[in-house]
Amino acid sequence: MVNRCGLLTAQREPVPLKSVEVELEVRDHVATVVSTLNYENKEDKPIEAVFVFPLPGDAAVCHFSAMVGQTQIVAEVKEKQKAREEYDDALSSGQQAFLLEESDQSPDIFTLSVGSLPPGESASIRLEYVTELAVQADDGLRFCLPAVLNPRYQPQGSEGPSVQVTSVPASLVPYSLSFSARVSSPRPVSKVESNCPLDPLQYLNTEQTQATVKLAAGHKFDRDVELLIYYKDAHQPSAVVEAGQTSAKPGTLMGDPVVMLSLYPEFPQAVMSSVASCGEFVFLLDRSGSMDCRTNNSKQQETRIGSARDTLLLLLKSLPMGCYFNIYSFGSRYEHIFPKSVEYSQKTMEDALKKVEEMGADLGGTEILKPLKHIYSQPCIQSQPRQLFVFTDGEVGNTKEVIDLVKKNSGSHRCFSFGIGEGASSALINGLAKEGGGHAQFITGTDRMQPKVMQSLRFALQPAVVDISVTWDLPKGVSVTVLSPPITALFQGQRSLIYAQLTGQSSEAAEGCVTVKYSLAGHPSQNQLNFSLKPAEDTGTRQFTLMACRVHGQMCLPLSPVCRLTVHRLAAQTLIRSLEMEERERRGEQDGGVKKKVVELSVQSGVSSAFTAFIAVKKGDGEAIQGPLLRRNVPTRRLLNRICCSAADRGFSVRGMSKGFVSSPSDHLFDVKMARPPSHRSIQIASRWDASAEPQQPLRDPFLQLISAQKASGCWVLHPALAAALGKTSEELENPKPALVNQEVWATILALIWLHGFKMDAQQEWELLAMKAVSWLRAQNAACVTECVEAGNALLGCKVQKDALGL
Repeated sequence: MVNRCGLLTAQREPVPLKSVEVELEVRDHVATVVSTLNYENKEDKPIEAVFVFPLPGDAAVCHFSAMVGQTQIVAEVKEKQKAREEYDDALSSGQQAFLLEESDQSPDIFTLSVGSLPPGESASIRLEYVTELAVQADDGLRFCLPAVLNPRYQPQGSEGPSVQVTSVPASLVPYSLSFSARVSSPRPVSKVESNCPLDPLQYLNTEQTQATVKLAAGHKFDRDVELLIYYKDAHQPSAVVEAGQTSAKPGTLMGDPVVMLSLYPEFPQAVMSSVASCGEFVFLLDRSGSMDCRTNNSKQQETRIGSARDTLLLLLKSLPMGCYFNIYSFGSRYEHIFPKSVEYSQKTMEDALKKVEEMGADLGGTEILKPLKHIYSQPCIQSQPRQLFVFTDGEVGNTKEVIDLVKKNSGSHRCFSFGIGEGASSALINGLAKEGGGHAQFITGTDRMQPKVMQSLRFALQPAVVDISVTWDLPKGVSVTVLSPPITALFQGQRSLIYAQLTGQSSEAAEGCVTVKYSLAGHPSQNQLNFSLKPAEDTGTRQFTLMACRVHGQMCLPLSPVCRLTVHRLAAQTLIRSLEMEERERRGEQDGGVKKKVVELSVQSGVSSAFTAFIAVKKGDGEAIQGPLLRRNVPTRRLLNRICCSAADRGFSVRGMSKGFVSSPSDHLFDVKMARPPSHRSIQIASRWDASAEPQQPLRDPFLQLISAQKASGCWVLHPALAAALGKTSEELENPKPALVNQEVWATILALIWLHGFKMDAQQEWELLAMKAVSWLRAQNAACVTECVEAGNALLGCKVQKDALGL
């Protein structure tokens, strides 16, 4: 037997990829990522290295080059089939070639081919992309460097070939990662958090508007690298104008200035505090085998399906009386609890929760298309706006088909999506929400699913923003071409972006105005951004910054100059994605006009698309290769869970993330999130408890036990289950009750006091169901409320004020 040295795959084949270096530059809410992949052929024959890897689904890949020895080869964007042919021709003639192409099925998967790497030779591949950072519920900006690429389930009969992924367990990935980030903004950087250990945050100036941070030494690239970036002062509306490329033809996208508008709508508090009492809420839950995996690699962390069951409990308890709901689940087949959506009541809620408790990750693969088609085939209920909540680990191969279906039905519903665990497809999760007019959330590492889902439920219960329009008031001689699709949804605290091309000439002092009009709860509203065009400082290209002002406000926010035509690249990517979707909708038409537009725009802007690829060939005197090249598939990471993941439908196992870390000037490695304590069973249903006896084995989590005991109307009753949740006996609960107060009022006030006294850290999770309880109490016109609050505080050892309860 021969012992082979160096990097090896699980099949004992040498791995030519040695290391990955990533540099991140964040300017306000836009990120530029430069990745360098270092290859070395230690074999005695020329090889072809093929690496299939994930990128953010909305990334605009705009640069690809290779350094071989002292020679740099910069790739060009060409039509995909031509690029493939050029690559094959180069290899057959003995030349070195490099090919980077996007998957036909999902825009978050790329294939990098390094061809004809001679024995003993090294090559460094440089890949650059730009992307927008999503705003989180706590105003943080989320950046994710995908590391995990799980095998994607390809349903039978779906379009196109599946993506062939060579993957190994994360602990066996044979190459290293170095990662550093530089953050700059007009506002001070307050902190940077991560799911991975970080070195301390280093400020670069006294204003603390620039900072650097990097992964701590010894990090293994065994999970997605997530950064949460926080600025002082919440995000403000802003706009940036970037001048066109001097070498590009005026009148083209790259030759004209492009403006990027960042809108943060603010709605009246009176409207936002109101909660809709109607709606059809449809919950679609992934029950494929991979949902049985832990949400991270801790033995004490609950499974994805267990967390989803807890979340459905909270959702069902928080729904308003008078609405309609149904729950679907899917794998290789799909199920629904009710034949059609039913009115929300105590009985239907209990029936649903009994079914939810029995749900496991036991339905096989991940075929989401069929249940979606069934949901959309159901007629909408009059005066009950449909709200769809999708929970999945995102391991599907037909991403574009799914997103196209959601867009086709976007006029009849809003879609809120949740990506669970490592490797969830960002293209799928973001695409569902974008095309469905909803909001996307990702739950990774020690993240709790419940607060993120409840934030989306609050969005769904808010009055829908309708009749959205954008008007431009620009100087004479300047016209605008909007490149982004029309805005279909606005949410409080969430950013909406608009890209537009500006054509024509104006003076430096020229000013303009953008007005966003919409209707909210029947009231017309508008937000304005006033701006003045002004040349920026010299940055190597002609550029301008825009001064942004709040509606009726005086504050202006000058943004730093944008380098490398970042705004143009993002605008091009936005337009490319819209045109790609249009091409899929018109598939079957013979003219091919839309595809031609995509190819032309991709080549002109240097941004990849589904129909183009980056190709680089090192010209030389290579000899024609006799026979096929040795092909070496570089493995990417997949999740591995040695504890619980059966995943029999996939033939692979899964492992997740470790706990969270934060980087701040004063802390080296500081845990920012605590893992949830385990529960022996995620949900217990109130109807299962024997009302005549104390429960023998109460839930370990009293919070879930308390929530389980709430009635659909919002009230609680004096019951052994409530006593157990509050840590008391039934007698201890009943004895202090004021004589003139009925049992339901007393029990409901006790529950509210306990939530405010002991679970304020989870207020996002119980806020809606508490509002329902308060509404129920007010409807009772109950006497002695003040006396009840005082007695309840004494019983539970709290000091909660009556006003704090909302009474």
